Amino acid sequence: MHRDDERPKRLSVSALAAVANPSYSRIDTWNLLDDACHRLADVSRAGLDTTHEAARVRRLLDRLGAYERYWLYPGAARLAAFRGYVADLATVQITEEVALAVRLLSEYGDGAVVFDTSAPLADQELVARTKQQQFFTVLLGDDSPPEAPESLAARLRALRDPSDGVQFELLVVASIEDAITAVALNGEIQAAIIRHDLPLRSRDRVPLTTTLLGANEDVVVTDRTQSWVECGEWIKELRPHIDLYLLTDESIAAETEDQPNVYDRTFYRLNDVTDLYSTVLAGFRSRFATPFFDALRAYAAAPVGQFHALPVARGASIFNSRSLQDMGEFYGRNIFMAETSSTSGGLDSLLDPHGTIRSAMDKAAKTWCADHTYFVTNGTSTANKIVVQALTRPGDIVLIDRNCHQSHHYGLVLAGAYPMYLDAYPLARFAIYGAVSLHTIKKALLDLEAAGQLDRVRMLLLTNCTFDGVVYNPRRVMEEVLAIKPDICFLWDEAWYAFATAVPWARQRTAMVAAEQLESTLSSPEYAEEYRAWRASMQGVERAEWSNHRLLPDPGRAKVRVYATHSTHKSLSALRQASMIHVRDQDFQALVREAFAEAFLTHTSTSPNQQLLASLDLARRQVDIEGFQLVRNVYEMALIFRHRVRKDWLIGKWFHILDEADLVPGEFRRSEVSSYQQVRLGGLADWNEAWRSDQFVLDPTRVTLFIGETGMNGFEFREQVLMDRFGIQINKTSINSVLLIFTIGVTWSSVHYLLDVLRRVATDLDRSLNTAGEADRALHRRRVGEITKDLPALPDFSEFDSVFRPDGASLFGDIRSAFYAGYAESDREHVLLGDAGRRIAKGKTLVSTTFVVPYPPGFPVLVPGQVISREILYFLAELDVREIHGYNPDLGLSVFTEAALARLAATRHAVAATAGEALEAAPASASLG
Repeated sequence: MHRDDERPKRLSVSALAAVANPSYSRIDTWNLLDDACHRLADVSRAGLDTTHEAARVRRLLDRLGAYERYWLYPGAARLAAFRGYVADLATVQITEEVALAVRLLSEYGDGAVVFDTSAPLADQELVARTKQQQFFTVLLGDDSPPEAPESLAARLRALRDPSDGVQFELLVVASIEDAITAVALNGEIQAAIIRHDLPLRSRDRVPLTTTLLGANEDVVVTDRTQSWVECGEWIKELRPHIDLYLLTDESIAAETEDQPNVYDRTFYRLNDVTDLYSTVLAGFRSRFATPFFDALRAYAAAPVGQFHALPVARGASIFNSRSLQDMGEFYGRNIFMAETSSTSGGLDSLLDPHGTIRSAMDKAAKTWCADHTYFVTNGTSTANKIVVQALTRPGDIVLIDRNCHQSHHYGLVLAGAYPMYLDAYPLARFAIYGAVSLHTIKKALLDLEAAGQLDRVRMLLLTNCTFDGVVYNPRRVMEEVLAIKPDICFLWDEAWYAFATAVPWARQRTAMVAAEQLESTLSSPEYAEEYRAWRASMQGVERAEWSNHRLLPDPGRAKVRVYATHSTHKSLSALRQASMIHVRDQDFQALVREAFAEAFLTHTSTSPNQQLLASLDLARRQVDIEGFQLVRNVYEMALIFRHRVRKDWLIGKWFHILDEADLVPGEFRRSEVSSYQQVRLGGLADWNEAWRSDQFVLDPTRVTLFIGETGMNGFEFREQVLMDRFGIQINKTSINSVLLIFTIGVTWSSVHYLLDVLRRVATDLDRSLNTAGEADRALHRRRVGEITKDLPALPDFSEFDSVFRPDGASLFGDIRSAFYAGYAESDREHVLLGDAGRRIAKGKTLVSTTFVVPYPPGFPVLVPGQVISREILYFLAELDVREIHGYNPDLGLSVFTEAALARLAATRHAVAATAGEALEAAPASASLG
């Protein structure tokens, strides 16, 4: 048994698409071929020498030869025909057919294989039918001749019904290597059928296969007679959402060792292929089905007599209104036809789901590798409060990243739990925070243990994929934390990371997948032996020193109790405020289910928006069917954008994209990957190693653009340049940077436009500086210095005032008491920042009554009961954001009066004294209670 950061390296395929998206490279090459064919035809018509142009076409065809065997269309057969046209100098024919292939490829993908390209597309009934049908590709791993009339491929094709609403075509490969490569490359593959005796090696390995899988000797298969097992495991690791079927001639009665259950279904000694055919179709239909959306659409189409409290339902109050005609025209009729407050007719109730909503949530749980999934229509802020309330009780201690979203802090106020704030590592040069190191977390737990408070710890709360793209290694964190506190619960706020389940490198760093892996590890006999060896190695190591050692949890005591919240709308195709809660908690049914239900009811509207629920159902479908292809494309766009900015000397003069080494300190990068430039230069193994083992990685889809050399702060650059001049919208800024988020909604046209904008801005800045006088140059240098050198230090959490430290605690505080104590007008006052600084200089203590939250990014600089430090005042004074919740620039900060603090302290001492007297007077036996 090996730790997750010490496992043997087998295939590098899990990293493949993020490095150089083969789908994008292939489409790009087809477009280049189209251009080259047109040039060849032009030269030929002019009667000129075609040698150079023909050679270019042949080179591009050779390049495509590495790809086309793994796609249905245009495919290897058409590629061979095109080579023949070049040899025969049939320039007109190759130009026309390549142009048609590129058109069909861009519009229909593999589905273009159904077209008869000998007839004009406008005349084909297939064109109209294809637009109505669902088409998908099925991989068939079978080394028998596919053209034989009795072959499996031929028999499956013979069963197809052209009138069916779902159609598929078979992509036949003859080896396990080719099967894995095809699944890794072709995002249109939705199912795979593998024969148990499929050969391991490709008959004619193309260089692309070696690039993705490594050389033949690098591919490790533990038992060649069972290589179909590893084939299934790799396909599931790459694409867990596709259906996977095994064909075997082995007898069911044969005595064999238990094999991993990686295939969705096994077919034995297949004589009649009807069952296999219908199973493949049913599998795709099941994944495509959206229980709630389908029911909502059926409801909208049904005649309904409406006598419930929702006038806009069915649209009568809109379309019969003289004053709301524009509203009806803008939104259209369907959105109102699909509105109702009814939970009948198959629509189900979010507050007590037993029908279509329950089915939709169960399907989502499978997609995100959870035991249970809950839809939330009030946003992830509400989702976070639900989980915090369900899991914590008044007086529980919660270890929490101080920089997490404000909803978590409000959740602790409502629950009455005591936060122990953990400071993330600072990135002072850029005035942003990173993430909380594992050493910091372990030390906090051990300090609580030394203080006799470890038993009160209930939860660890962290943000996985921070606003700036720093991603934890959740499995590693949970393993080591469980070694100290085996019953702790984990809440991973993955608001920005719902898309990660779609691709293998990011999926392994999601909370739910990490929890599944951890469950499997802790239950294995191999791990029990490894744990015993580790315990022996730790003999003589003081508990207080554990923070400096690699820790392993006790498999007999550790419980995997993990929750994740997703702002599905932030990275997938869901409507705003549509979010999810995912649960993988071994104690959920026994200990949490009822409390969770109550918390869910506490925070959920009794009138949830049906369209939000439907959009969550549809977002799940998109991940299942297209997620791999869409998200992989996002990574490619982000990597190419990074590369182009770095390569463009003019853009690079004024702008710099923060890389791995900028946002993740070297101590957290065991792989030593420092730049995504390494990835574009072919660093597959480095990418794979970083995502597998580093404590933190930087997700490249979060592009932090450093703008310090422009002399503009982040707010000015966002408002005055990006938004006002060019209409480019972004979320987050810092003093000297802006954050660009690449999602599945970003297009290549948008990327090109952004590059053009940066180039135009750089040109303007260059021209302005070159024509400036010495005074203006000095002013520019001063502005650059202000936002790159003279930055305010990022303030750590100071401390809770002693009044709000329960039981004399120094490590955590009673945020709920402070929150409500600040409600009384007579107990608080407002202090301007300058006056606050002068009071602190005189030795006065100022304690905040409220949360002070700059937005974005939405985490608190101050919380109720926190002592205000000089560093915090300076930081607030230098912030460039205009929206700071809890702070009124005209009045200043809200703080407790000295009289209020004195009264609260006296009350606290009186309560403590009374409790002590009661304890002394109680019978000795009462102490056991």
